[in-house]
Amino acid sequence: MNEIPGFPPLPNQPAPTPPPAPSGAGRRAALTAAALLAVGGGGAAVGALTYASLDHGGTTTVVRDISGAGSSTVTEAALSITDIAKRTTPGVVDIVVTSNASNGFYSQPQTAEGSGFVYDTKGDIVTNEHVVAGATSIKVNFPSGASYVGKLIGVDASTDLAVVRVKAPASALHPLPLGDSSKVQVGDPVIAIGSPFGYSGTVTSGIVSALHRQMTSPDNYTISDSIQTDAPINHGNSGGPLISASGNVIGVNAQIQSDSGGSDGVGFAIPSNTIQVVVSQLVAGKTAKHAYLGVSIGRPTVGTGAQIDSTVTGGPAEKAGLAPGDVITRLGNTAINSPDDLTSSVDSFHPGQQVKVTYRRDGNTHQTTLTLDNRPS
Repeated sequence: MNEIPGFPPLPNQPAPTPPPAPSGAGRRAALTAAALLAVGGGGAAVGALTYASLDHGGTTTVVRDISGAGSSTVTEAALSITDIAKRTTPGVVDIVVTSNASNGFYSQPQTAEGSGFVYDTKGDIVTNEHVVAGATSIKVNFPSGASYVGKLIGVDASTDLAVVRVKAPASALHPLPLGDSSKVQVGDPVIAIGSPFGYSGTVTSGIVSALHRQMTSPDNYTISDSIQTDAPINHGNSGGPLISASGNVIGVNAQIQSDSGGSDGVGFAIPSNTIQVVVSQLVAGKTAKHAYLGVSIGRPTVGTGAQIDSTVTGGPAEKAGLAPGDVITRLGNTAINSPDDLTSSVDSFHPGQQVKVTYRRDGNTHQTTLTLDNRPS
């Protein structure tokens, strides 16, 4: 269940015919719904909106150092857009996925297209989970014109991240360094590189419009601390990098908010600090693990904090005696002023860690200690 409501699941956009790119469904299960941007627990809905994934293909529109890895932070003077593009474009790839789709009577192969970037010199490529979901084959196209068969190494649906590995010579691999997304500020210049509508190597620019946004992952968990940008990103940009003026990857482009179905200047990227934590586990052949509190939360009607709307039976919160209506005001040493604070704070822990929780109940302050669990599927 959702820890906090966020952006809805990821649908797709029909593939246009002009670019020489595959057509067909991107995410295997298209979803049609009217989505409201809302905050849980009495938060007001602010309008009917369109949300879309950024992979190229589909049929429905919906109204945190490993050796050789791109995980080091590079600090340097800001570069021009041209310099950033020259430095980073060789590390951005186009990903074509084949899958089987069924209409209820028969199945047939179909293709979809997304983006990714080179993570390390072993040939690991980072992209979105929703780009490769259901893939029967993956082809990775490099800017040089070379193409390689991709092997899916690992996925983490709850952060919408995946790793694909190719057997490419070292000379063909140009890993992109990860920046520190905690240091990103609103107004920072950024560029996005990817394959919108099949046009690989497309570079667009903008700024960081907002921070600490939330997206809903393909398995309905919250992706916290997402970066909002007005750099134009469209279907096909999914999995591609959002790059800082220092030439570092600060996010992976994943979703847009749009009335038109295309770029309306409101895009969202998974932060690089999340990428570092998750991808380092995936490339090591491990399953990504996330701390789990086992609550659904919203804003309290009075004061600050994160109010528990419901608890998961047998979950850490319920075992510790927390109940619906309690307002969490501190987790460990972190003050919790909002639901977003709680989500981000939980994400900073590891499954199995004990943590002290301070909460309000009936006007009185209480404390309890609980053991965080591993997030279930």
